[in-house]
Amino acid sequence: MGHPPVVIDVAAGARRKAVIGGAVSGVVGLIAIVSVFTGQVLGGPGAYVTAFVIGLVFLLIGLLPVIAWRKLTRPRKLVFDAGGVRWDDPRGKPWAVPWHELSAVVISRTKQRRVQTSDYIMRKIMVRLDLHPADPAFRGRHPEMEHLWEFHRVKNGYRLPLGSAPAYIPIIEGAMRTFAPGLYQGIRDEGFVIGFV
Repeated sequence: MGHPPVVIDVAAGARRKAVIGGAVSGVVGLIAIVSVFTGQVLGGPGAYVTAFVIGLVFLLIGLLPVIAWRKLTRPRKLVFDAGGVRWDDPRGKPWAVPWHELSAVVISRTKQRRVQTSDYIMRKIMVRLDLHPADPAFRGRHPEMEHLWEFHRVKNGYRLPLGSAPAYIPIIEGAMRTFAPGLYQGIRDEGFVIGFV
């Protein structure tokens, strides 16, 4: 009997992050705005205006998940099975690739460092699945994947961004070792991206 498919529910992670991020931003925004209206801001009119604007920005960021909820929570799954790998995205851009059409599969990751004062603080690991076609005619057979072609620095391949989701790495590795060990090329670290806190 064959192995059951390995399914990663990408939408579940997006929902959780959207709720947490929206709630935190919304609370910070509300605290800042309430502080302005209750006279808890020190420093005169300029400080009041600054605190109000910052509060408003955070409040709007907190509302973004509510506004974009349908898009953020649409069902999306990455599925590995004996036949190949597929992206189940009924309201987006689904695709499916049989293993024999690939020459290599790589997990690429970028560690994002954020600058806080003069120190570097490690914040996120961005995960992507890179699929490399076995022949040049692949692009013609899979126009539904064109938006992933050479996306974000991958060469001669397709890159599916999975966000800040390091927990997906062992799941993908296990699936690749089960279904297509000859194609799996391991994890490729692509260095650091620097942002600001």
